[in-house]
Formats: sequence, C-alpha cells, structure tokens
Amino acid sequence: MPTPSTPLTVPKTTETVQTGAGTGFESRVVVFNCDCHTYQQVIDLFCRFIPGMTSAKAFELAYRIDHEGEAVVYKGALEQVEEVAAKLAGGGLRVVVQ
Repeated sequence: MPTPSTPLTVPKTTETVQTGAGTGFESRVVVFNCDCHTYQQVIDLFCRFIPGMTSAKAFELAYRIDHEGEAVVYKGALEQVEEVAAKLAGGGLRVVVQ
C-alpha cells in the first residue's frame, strides 16, 4: 500500500482564532416580548438604563421586539451588559445576557 505523502510546503495561516476567558469579550442584552408593557413603558426603560439610547432608537427596538419576539438592545463589556440587564429586568422586562 502506498503511504500518504507529506506536503512539500506548510500551509500559510490565514486566520487567527482566539479562545479563553476574561472580561474583555463583548456581551449583549437581549430583550424578549412579553405583552405586558406598553411601547412607552419599554421606550422609557431603554432611555433610562441603556447608555446613549435615543427615543427613536428605543421605539425601533420596541417595535422589533413586538414583531419579531426579541431584539439585541445593548452590546458591551460583560460587566456593563450585566448592569444594564439587571436594571431592565428590575423594570419588569424579560432579558438575557449572551
């Protein structure tokens, strides 16, 4: 039986994959539709607790949640994301950190 031959050249690495744990990874807050809040209540919570949120963007996110069932409302460092998620949950929204 012939033996497999070794390539004459080593393939060049074209992609770098990083793995590990730490606090530098980006996380996100996902809010789910619950049919228990008005658009205005959701907009108010978003504007109060999500840094840099505008009323127009908050309405867009509330609409997406209402019609698609969920939306990513905030991305950032894990510590910040957990803080935003806790505040939104405290306002009665269904949230998860991913």
